[in-house]
Amino acid sequence: MKRLLSTKQLNLAQKELLLNAGCSFVDYNAIEIIPLKFDFPNKIDNAIFTSGNAVDIVFENKPENLQIKKTYCVGPKTATKLTEFGQNVVKTAKNASELADFIDKTFENEDFYFFSGTLRKSDLPDRLNSSKNQLFELKTYKTELKTRSFNQIFDGILFFSPSGVDSFTQQNKTGSAAVICIGETTASEARKYTPNVHVANQTTIESVIAKAVKILRTND
Repeated sequence: MKRLLSTKQLNLAQKELLLNAGCSFVDYNAIEIIPLKFDFPNKIDNAIFTSGNAVDIVFENKPENLQIKKTYCVGPKTATKLTEFGQNVVKTAKNASELADFIDKTFENEDFYFFSGTLRKSDLPDRLNSSKNQLFELKTYKTELKTRSFNQIFDGILFFSPSGVDSFTQQNKTGSAAVICIGETTASEARKYTPNVHVANQTTIESVIAKAVKILRTND
């Protein structure tokens, strides 16, 4: 039986996907999201979200009279959350670099508000700060690493963020395990520790699980 480690706690349906595929697993949260206090602007025409965590925090705390006209995001799950909050999603990109490229090439002299976390990568702000548009960044949450040591060998390790990779590798090695990542940004971080990295077809937990099952069956 193949043994997997998920660096994010899975819900019942996600666990059943692994069990039905004949995999055993350990799941834990490698990171903790801690909301931060921040001031909302009076007006937002364009809002950027690269994380579902930021979406939850913003719309659970947003003043009722503040309307966000257009949103731009990374990943289908983030887009779904925004839609559920009644937002107009103009663009859903695969990663932050693709989103920054789209905004840079499409808009000029526009203001964008980027709701981010403390450990966000610099791809998007670096690109947009040097563009013809104005970027305002608001830190909405802090990512805290929850390090944990494992004394067992895993056939596959599932990662869902670069900070999750950082957390796991502080006390563990990937060894010969297949590493399956939710997106290319996470994969880039994982490749610092192993060449055996695979990227899910979509930026969803279910897609990461499906890719892991396929990789492990291929390696049988």
